[in-house]
Amino acid sequence: MDDGQERVDGGGPAGSGGPAGAIGGGAPSDGDGPGGGVPSQSRSGEPAGDVYDWFRRGARLLAQGHPAAAEQLLSRAVEAEPHSRSIRETLARAQFDAGSYAAALENFRAVALADPADDYAQFGWGVAAARLGDFETSAEHLALAVAMRPETDHYRAALRQTRATLAARAGAYGLLLPGAPGYLAPPPGAEGPAGAGPDGVDGDA
Repeated sequence: MDDGQERVDGGGPAGSGGPAGAIGGGAPSDGDGPGGGVPSQSRSGEPAGDVYDWFRRGARLLAQGHPAAAEQLLSRAVEAEPHSRSIRETLARAQFDAGSYAAALENFRAVALADPADDYAQFGWGVAAARLGDFETSAEHLALAVAMRPETDHYRAALRQTRATLAARAGAYGLLLPGAPGYLAPPPGAEGPAGAGPDGVDGDA
């Protein structure tokens, strides 16, 4: 399977939960098994269909708000096609929505390392790192995502949130120094200590 396969659209705001953010709604699963989210299986115990079927059904389950069921199918698809970035990235989104942040981070990381220009993988790496409390790594990868797609509001919102967290943490121990993660240089002619505005966050991140 090549990497031109569809990616489920979404990528909701960081404040709404992360990569799949606004995706969901709890709709029934359009024939993917009993209970609305259980993939049908063959007699061998494998999901019915081929790798592309698993990918499409997993992506549909994710869009319908069943990330755990989606993760089952997409994990099988990744095992069969480990070099497909599209499948791995969709699996990472399902893992993130299922609360498996460490697993999601590893898959977003794998996609981003394979293709550093994948802005969504950088974003996913950043928000997963934030969920795990690693805000320095989060700031680094969210900044990359914003640099690649500065017009994307939820990338910018996630970066502002991470930088605000870093600034708040640094405030307990003193000012952020130039070069530290989350440091924002004051605008020319600004008064007061380095760190820009009163909350230490550049509103145009």
